[in-house]
Amino acid sequence: MNARKSPEAVKETLIDNVKTSLNDAEDLLREAASTTGDKAAELRERALATLKRTRETLYDVQDAVLERSRKAARATDDYVHDNPWQAIGIAGGVGLLVGLLISRR
Repeated sequence: MNARKSPEAVKETLIDNVKTSLNDAEDLLREAASTTGDKAAELRERALATLKRTRETLYDVQDAVLERSRKAARATDDYVHDNPWQAIGIAGGVGLLVGLLISRR
């Protein structure tokens, strides 16, 4: 069962994951700063691995957002090509409303 989450839920999950990862990395780096030897090197490596995972997660999200944007742009382009007069009417109506709002100032 592949239930799609709402964009807001995905956004909140991403923010929570990034905050957790960054806090973990920060804690590890603080601990590594006060430690010496092999333990410090291990803590630094763990912190770097955490930051790498966070970066990869953000890149994955960026790719997903770009893909959704491309799909939306393609759907809009298809609609405008299939219904040119409706698109012109909608654009004219939006332009009229924006013009009225600007002129009220």
